[in-house]
Amino acid sequence: MRLRAALLAAAFAALAVLVAAGSLTGLDQWSVDHLMPGASFSSSSQTTIESVVPLLGAHWHPPLHAVAEIWTVPASALPAFAIAGIGCLVLLRRGRRRAALVWAAAWVAGLAIELLCKETLTRPPLNADGIIHLDGFDNAFPSGHTIRAVLVAATIAVVWPAARIWVAVWAGVAVVLTELAGFHTPTDILGGLLVAALLIDLAQAPESARADTGARKDA
Repeated sequence: MRLRAALLAAAFAALAVLVAAGSLTGLDQWSVDHLMPGASFSSSSQTTIESVVPLLGAHWHPPLHAVAEIWTVPASALPAFAIAGIGCLVLLRRGRRRAALVWAAAWVAGLAIELLCKETLTRPPLNADGIIHLDGFDNAFPSGHTIRAVLVAATIAVVWPAARIWVAVWAGVAVVLTELAGFHTPTDILGGLLVAALLIDLAQAPESARADTGARKDA
């Protein structure tokens, strides 16, 4: 594993420990109180089906929440994996078999990391208005929306480089809306960014190594 990937993995592990220990609960609670103007909080968490199917069980008030629901649809599970599958198929048709395989592996790894953490890591409770226990945040680390948004943008950029600026802007806005709409806390989002950065770094490593080998041969 390259040094950068090792550092990203270590940073994610350290963040996960801090979240589980409650060391960053104050930050997350402050975010709930002050940085989620578009939140539509309730005491009940999403069902499994609602978390997979885009817009199922979505809330349309306040308006910022509705905007976030629509803007982040490509980062929902089904659309995101459909985009990933199409991207990998295009890479295969172009003869980039190794790239298709490593990006497919990155998506599978991202899902595995998200599910493993959410099954094993429970943060101290967060509350709205001081009384409503937001149990949807209890096992929300890391943010799957953030992981998928960044991977969607990276996959599209690999397949269609001309679109990289547009998808980067989309992903950046999606991550910001994930916080403002109350989908995830800052530590969830940071965890998602670290996972996505790690997976992108690992996915790019084989082609980077091949490019360096080709450059040395040409020299």
